Amino acid sequence: MNTFKEQAYAKPDYQLTVNGRNITRAIKSQARLISLTLTESRGDEADTLDIELDDSDGALDMPKKGEELALRLGWEGLGLVDKGTFEVDEVEHDGAPDRISIRARAAEMRREMRTRREKSWHDTTIGAIVQAIAKQNNLTPRVDPDLAAIKVEHIDQTGESDLHFLTRLAKKHDAVATVKKGHLVFLPINGTKSSSGQELGAITITRAAGDRHRYHSADRNAYSGVRAYWHDKNGAEKKSVLVGTEENEKRLKDTYGSESDAMAAARAEQGRVERGKATMELTLALAQPELMPQTGVTLAGFKREIDATPWLVVTLTHSMGDQGFTTRLELETNLMSRLDM
Repeated sequence: MNTFKEQAYAKPDYQLTVNGRNITRAIKSQARLISLTLTESRGDEADTLDIELDDSDGALDMPKKGEELALRLGWEGLGLVDKGTFEVDEVEHDGAPDRISIRARAAEMRREMRTRREKSWHDTTIGAIVQAIAKQNNLTPRVDPDLAAIKVEHIDQTGESDLHFLTRLAKKHDAVATVKKGHLVFLPINGTKSSSGQELGAITITRAAGDRHRYHSADRNAYSGVRAYWHDKNGAEKKSVLVGTEENEKRLKDTYGSESDAMAAARAEQGRVERGKATMELTLALAQPELMPQTGVTLAGFKREIDATPWLVVTLTHSMGDQGFTTRLELETNLMSRLDM
């Protein structure tokens, strides 16, 4: 990772290609770039790329929907980071002065994975389901071993795309399902691995590196536990399981088909409740494009409560324009780090 001092004396840099053709020099030489914003998410939401170009002389061609953009971001002389490929999804032209606005979404998230299908799964595992769907979509599966081993007695995919179905399955087990660089990824939402399976080392961000921040804590009204109900076929009665304590419990509306399904749902919801007890938004004055969702973060130089909380990156927004090159982080409580304490 580049140091704060190195970045302070460098210029923002990027490389942009369209259908494999490098257009960076043409954009830079004519000072076409007004703004560039890349939003990276950890879950099923596609990463998005927004670009505004100066067309005051009317010389630019309008890009076509479906064209492929490849982006690299960084600092001049310090290297560029590959941020992936995107397909043009929306195009606007407005003025005066005239400009072209382009919105593109991560290429892998716009293809076959969004086709609706009908299928029932019986007596299988999460690993087998992900592997089958990956093969069907010409992707390479990458599944956390613990999640892969979880048994699935029965689940229906009814009028759902593969992506929507896997997202629903992931939510049930407090996991993330997404497609990144040709891989179908299924990982714990509170893990510390990137979508490529790479272990992400925790980083420390000091107050000096930040520009603006917003910390929010909701401990006072937090639930103490989660209760989920399930139908006992043998006893023909409704039963429940509880994760946490019952003092201020949250009750899930659905009734599950087995005790194990109810327990998985309760644990997943309890994880979401715990992670949401404290959140942090932080804008870095000098962007760090090498950061990725799921990176563990330690903060220093803020209030004691903020510095003492282990954090996890949920969303990153890299912005380049007249205001410089910044990175905005959305963080939530990192339960995995707390378990390790």
